[in-house]
Amino acid sequence: MYICICNAIKEADLREAARTTPGTAEDLYRKLGREPMCFQCIEEAENVVEDARAKARVPAVVPH
Repeated sequence: MYICICNAIKEADLREAARTTPGTAEDLYRKLGREPMCFQCIEEAENVVEDARAKARVPAVVPH
C-alpha cells in the first residue's frame, strides 16, 4: 500500500526505514531521497513509523 502518493512511498519502505533510522516521518522521507510535498500523508506516515518502531522496539531518537 502507498503511504505517500506524491512521492510513491510504500508502507513497507517506510516501515523498513523506521526500523533502521531515527527521526520523524519527514526525516525518513528524506532518507528515502524524497521530500514531503502536500503533507496530507504525514499523520498516517507518523502512525506507521510509530507502529514499526514499537514492534521492533526501536527508539524514535538516538540518545546522546
